[in-house]
Amino acid sequence: MKQEISPSQQLTHLDQQGQAQMVDVSGKPVTPRQAVAAAQVRMKAATFEAIEAGNAPKGDVLGTARLAGIMAAKQTAQLIPLCHPLSLHKVEVQIIPDQELPGYQIQATVSTKAETGVEMEALTAVSVAALTLYDMAKALEKSMQIEAIRLLSKTGGKSGDYQS
Repeated sequence: MKQEISPSQQLTHLDQQGQAQMVDVSGKPVTPRQAVAAAQVRMKAATFEAIEAGNAPKGDVLGTARLAGIMAAKQTAQLIPLCHPLSLHKVEVQIIPDQELPGYQIQATVSTKAETGVEMEALTAVSVAALTLYDMAKALEKSMQIEAIRLLSKTGGKSGDYQS
């Protein structure tokens, strides 16, 4: 038996029959939007030291992961069902060494002017950057852990700003 949803709880990705649908954003104004997401990759100290020294068997681990994150943000609508294709104005991916983990903190900032936000693009960027970092370094260690993928902040839109 289907549970009734009140109008205030209406899920925007479901139509009247409960079927998945892409949200119609055509009536929303085009406004500046920005989202920042983060992830981390934890590894053994020896793996971290090898990457930092540039001694990974596949080459430039961090540069390749950063580029993969940027490319992934641009492909988000191809990967996430019902996600709107957006013209992105800026995608920045930072991969910051963290000796305390040991490993890397990954942060992506995505911005555009559109009718809908770029949270999914930022989250996709950090996820794929982390996966690529893993792929580039798995010959050194297969037990690396991708952790804490999350939205840090977003600005713009009807729902307002968000800060974690």
